[in-house]
Formats: sequence, structure tokens, C-alpha cells
Amino acid sequence: MAITSKRHTDEGFLDDPKGTKLHEVMVIDGCAHKIHKFAVHRFVLGDVDDPDLYAAQPMWEWQQSDMGKWVMEHSIETPMWMRYLEPISYGYNYAIIAWLKEQDYTFWCLKWGDKVERRAST
Repeated sequence: MAITSKRHTDEGFLDDPKGTKLHEVMVIDGCAHKIHKFAVHRFVLGDVDDPDLYAAQPMWEWQQSDMGKWVMEHSIETPMWMRYLEPISYGYNYAIIAWLKEQDYTFWCLKWGDKVERRAST
């Protein structure tokens, strides 16, 4: 797992980015597909000195799970992690964001959708 944060300090890719230019609708293998960007995994950390270091273990464990392996294989672009400050507890909320084609999004929702909030993250 390569945790990178080249664009912004509060986000990074779980592996080397594929370099895919993302759009709401994309033509893949000659067919138009609607692309869904959403959080596939969320977790919370307390107030720690280096949150990205402490977040590496839950990210790695998710990446090695059945859901993580499936998402890493089917995401249009390499999944990205995002960090948000939790002002009430002074901790951190993390979300792993993926981009899936509509049929993959439907499969994910049916298999794992009840485990994660499915609202879009930007």
C-alpha cells in the first residue's frame, strides 16, 4: 500500500494513481457508463499525533478484505482516502472514495451497501 498525498495533505491514493481522467459519464470498451463516486469505507480515529500513520492499519486491513480487494479491482481510478477533522472529539474521520461503473455500483450496494453510508463525498 502506497499512501500518497501529492495533491493535498488531507487526501491521497491507496496505490499509484492510474491517471484516468474522470467524468460523470465515460465510454469504456465502446459502451457509455455512468460513474458513481462514493465512500466505500469509513472509520474514525481519536486525537493522535500523526493521524495518517495510525490510519494506515485500518486502510490496509480494509484493502485486504473481500470488499477492499473487489473495490481495488473494479474502481475506474485508484481509490482515494480523505481525512476530515472531527471538531467535537478532536479526532479524525477517514473515508475511502472509489469510482465505479453503474453495474459495479449496483453489485457493491447489494453486497456491502448496508455496511457503509452510501452518500457521495467530494
